[in-house]
Amino acid sequence: MFLSIIIPVFNEQDTIGIVLEKINELNFPDFVRKSEIVVVNDFSTDKSADIIDAYKGKIPLMHIKLEANSGKGAAVRTGFKNANGDVFLIQDADLELLPSDIPSMLTAMKKLDVEFINGSRYMAGISRPLSSYRRYLGNKFFTFLTSVLINVKLTDMACGYKLVKRSLIEKLKLKENRFGFEAEMIIKAMRVKKNNVAEVPVHYFPRNEGEGKKLKNSDGFKILWTITKYGLFRMK
Repeated sequence: MFLSIIIPVFNEQDTIGIVLEKINELNFPDFVRKSEIVVVNDFSTDKSADIIDAYKGKIPLMHIKLEANSGKGAAVRTGFKNANGDVFLIQDADLELLPSDIPSMLTAMKKLDVEFINGSRYMAGISRPLSSYRRYLGNKFFTFLTSVLINVKLTDMACGYKLVKRSLIEKLKLKENRFGFEAEMIIKAMRVKKNNVAEVPVHYFPRNEGEGKKLKNSDGFKILWTITKYGLFRMK
């Protein structure tokens, strides 16, 4: 397995260096023969770019700088296009999700022989700090709606941790540029093959808007439209 870790970054100067260090310290399973880090800088206006460039001399990574802020979905797709691996892992740069969970996701993909591993912030088995109840209810509603529309029981549709094989990504024709792309990805993946996706519990350390959280309550309507568009109307 050749693993490409895709990290979309927008104004994460306080955490991107820590994320890169934690990834560099990981011990991957033996079947991961090679790995790379692809950082896609979504036109950050803080010191994120300088910090990423400073790490280029310490660890092997590719730093792609977008010329305009295009959204997380667009940044991730740029990462897919430039990555060399046959398996892609999406890693957020904000430290809400810990790189220490990556090996368990890789092991599950290998053991279950599936093309898509979805991280879950709500599955049992991992201790987590409490988070916003309204956000939790919103995510549970979106996850329930997605599960009904695609007839597969999910626990966390919106989790940022997605581990996907290149062979599947090439079939999905992803289009969403911003936060709705997680819903688009998992719905389209389920349309290809229902028993090709598995969930793995992951750690979660939620931030609020004052700490840099970029997903606002108003974005929920956009996510709802994305689920309706691809789940109910089956748009391609």
